[in-house]
Amino acid sequence: MAAPFLTSGRRLGYNSAHMNTLYSVLQIIHYVICITLILIVLLQAGKSGGIAGIFGGGGADQLFSAPSGKAFIKKVTIVVACCFVLTSLLLTKLSTKIMASVVI
Repeated sequence: MAAPFLTSGRRLGYNSAHMNTLYSVLQIIHYVICITLILIVLLQAGKSGGIAGIFGGGGADQLFSAPSGKAFIKKVTIVVACCFVLTSLLLTKLSTKIMASVVI
């Protein structure tokens, strides 16, 4: 499939200013996702968290406690981690395009 061209022969697409703006916005979103992911991971209790973890057993804690939001936190962690990977890949792709436009 041939690339669309303008009458002047230039290829349609974003110019350098648009790419730099998009890259900056994506960087800010990536930083927010990074901080969110760090906070979500720190909020999660370990496998033997709580008072039962001090004495080496976690079974009693699970037996007598009410259901918690562990499943929700896990799902949020997965979604935020996927967003982190996506923004990382997009930033990598955009940075190569920006660097190529600087060289040319």
